[in-house]
Amino acid sequence: MPLRPAYLSKLKVQENMLAYLFLAPSLLLFGVFLFYPLLKSVYLSLHSTDPAGRIAAYVGFDNFNALFTSGLFLDGIRVTALFALLTVPTGLLLALVLAALTHNQLRGKRLFQFAFSLPMVLSVGSAAVIWKFLFHPTLGMLNYLLELAGMTPVAWLVNPDTALLSISLMTVWMNLGFNYIILSSGMQGISDEIYESARIDGAGAVTVFRKITLPLLSPTLFFVLVVSIISAFQAFGQINILTAGGPMNSTNVFVYSIYREAFVNFRFGTGSAQALMLFLVIMLLTLIQFKWVERKVHYQ
Repeated sequence: MPLRPAYLSKLKVQENMLAYLFLAPSLLLFGVFLFYPLLKSVYLSLHSTDPAGRIAAYVGFDNFNALFTSGLFLDGIRVTALFALLTVPTGLLLALVLAALTHNQLRGKRLFQFAFSLPMVLSVGSAAVIWKFLFHPTLGMLNYLLELAGMTPVAWLVNPDTALLSISLMTVWMNLGFNYIILSSGMQGISDEIYESARIDGAGAVTVFRKITLPLLSPTLFFVLVVSIISAFQAFGQINILTAGGPMNSTNVFVYSIYREAFVNFRFGTGSAQALMLFLVIMLLTLIQFKWVERKVHYQ
């Protein structure tokens, strides 16, 4: 009997070692591609660098001070927040409506699901090139349709007032497939017996959607909301291809500002400081959502 606790302790150590052995490949990948770049960014943010990226001198928090005093941080966050406000609610609402419309057993349902999911298979670069042709001021399809309707053509990407809206339109379309698939899958996970009971009690379609579908779908909606906000704050590809941060910095979101500071101006210290600030902002937004928004989530 006295040997039993020692034996159990030894068995537990062996199980933990076996678990870490299986986790080792994943931990190695995380270390190389996540933790090391993060630590390297912290190190670079405290130093100034030459155009070749070599460490020139230790500057402490001067890079962070320059970030706030120059207005780069506030301008980047303002544009990024506006971009998120234009894309996240619109994309979430459209995907929810489309998922609700195709949830019932309608004729041609699979065809509609395929059409709505199609944008997800395109890369950001391919989608941006397609929309760049659509946004062309003279040859683009969008202005052609506006002229047919008797409306004035729009300078989609060259007008500071419409450039961010244009990129938001393309981003909503690009993310619609992912949002639609996730929400549609969430709706399919709701038992039909619940809907049948509600209809027997005399509940209409609107009441069923508001009182049953939305509460039971809230975990899925919360997941899509968190992922969409993070994706909006990390948007880069479509902005780099369509506007390159212009015109007049109207689309200079925070990630593109980091790219331009580090790989165009070759100020890797300031770029690393911006990247760390973006990391903190995204982490703060995620924590806020889990603390307050998740209270509205109904887990079965």
